[in-house]
Amino acid sequence: MSEQSVVLVVDDEPAIAETYAEYLDADYAVRTAFSGENALAELDATVDVVLLDRRMPDLVGDEVLESIREGGLDARVAMVTAVDADFDIVDMEFDDYLVKPVSEAQLRETVDRLLRYAEYERKLREFYRVSRTHAALESAKSQAELENSDEFQRLETRRTELRAALASATGDLADEDFEALFRDLGV
Repeated sequence: MSEQSVVLVVDDEPAIAETYAEYLDADYAVRTAFSGENALAELDATVDVVLLDRRMPDLVGDEVLESIREGGLDARVAMVTAVDADFDIVDMEFDDYLVKPVSEAQLRETVDRLLRYAEYERKLREFYRVSRTHAALESAKSQAELENSDEFQRLETRRTELRAALASATGDLADEDFEALFRDLGV
């Protein structure tokens, strides 16, 4: 990706939010929010990853997460919190859950992994779309029409490129990465 990915760090303790921002600002465009309300104000379609505290005085992280998902924002969300995981998280749609204290390495690894998920998912969705278009054209047109169509040839080239990119990216993903991806895709 040519542009820097955008990471939103949300924590009601400014010192923690600023520390996390310092960990990440060399590689990402980092924004900070010190409350749930501020987080919602900072959220837009450009945010790729949200590092979200659960316990905040105005609007808790669970509610911010719910707003992100209901708003259809395509951001990956990692809960970064002092709250140990319990059964109350079963229905929460986060992508990762880290319990504080969190090291710089853990934070960087989490953001990197979530960005890989997002890129893989984007390519997978495009591959599916291109493949469905390919199949529709194959069923509607003759072989001669397909062979003489520049548009169809470009479509086939893009499909081949996407298949290769997905195969390459698959090697970078661990089994638990696939579980997270397919959970997000509703599979």
